Amino acid sequence: MSWIPSNDPVLGDSKTCDALELVIVPRTRDLGDGFAVRRALPHGKRQMVGPFIFFDHFGPVQFMSGKGMDVRPHPHIGLATVTYLFDGSIMHRDSEGNIQEIEPGAMNLMTAGRGIAHSERTPDLQRQSGQKMLGLQSWIALPAAAEEIAPSFQHYAAADLPTIRDRGFTARIIAGSAFGVTSPVAMVSPWFYTEVSAQRDVSVPLDPDHEERAIYLVDGEVEISGDRFEGPRLLVFRPGDRITVKTITPVRMMFLGGDALEGPRHIWWNFVSSSKARIEQAKADWRSGRFTAVPDETEFIPLPE
Repeated sequence: MSWIPSNDPVLGDSKTCDALELVIVPRTRDLGDGFAVRRALPHGKRQMVGPFIFFDHFGPVQFMSGKGMDVRPHPHIGLATVTYLFDGSIMHRDSEGNIQEIEPGAMNLMTAGRGIAHSERTPDLQRQSGQKMLGLQSWIALPAAAEEIAPSFQHYAAADLPTIRDRGFTARIIAGSAFGVTSPVAMVSPWFYTEVSAQRDVSVPLDPDHEERAIYLVDGEVEISGDRFEGPRLLVFRPGDRITVKTITPVRMMFLGGDALEGPRHIWWNFVSSSKARIEQAKADWRSGRFTAVPDETEFIPLPE
């Protein structure tokens, strides 16, 4: 999806748990037709958690028959996109010729590297019948040495991703390692992403061995070290502490993070880079039509002015 910059502040919660570094209340924005987006990253006090530099929570939204999502072709550099759905489906098309319908629980990882363009639309069948949509979109900033790698695309169906079930909770390991299990998804830097669904009155551990860690609470209420938090919230933890999440209600949450990158990133529209000059070049390339086009697509999102 295309990122529209905003000058609105992102609000933060007060916190008392010593293991917590920051609690972020995502800013809610209506993009039209009741399509709600909540943005947790980037934040004024925290650009990234591991390499996660962008984190959007969209929906729930109900599209009526004949309606749907149409994100026209737009470009990316210096990042990898992860679109993860709880409800609904999206048809992905990119300039490398990949065409893939994204369904709930599946993993689509599009690595932009030196440059890619893609579109995201409601599939024809679901547009005819209408559908509910709820999901997350994340951007993973690439390490400096990999910012200009060739673009690529990976898809894993929900059934292909390892899932564990233990004492009242279920965890799907989308990328990286968690709970002693490793996802098959290939990555250019160490990061992890796991969906956890838990019943009420369940304890779920957050592994301490990742350098930077956070929990995005999609819905439900949890208790950590005596403090209670209700979704949607992004809870960013200090490194090294053992964390146990106790569920007060049934909960859906994402565990995420990884190794910190070697430095901050510049972010403008859909471009991420360690170099301002590289972003200026990407602007000029999109404006001049030098990005490879998405096959069979004639529309595109113009460069913001």
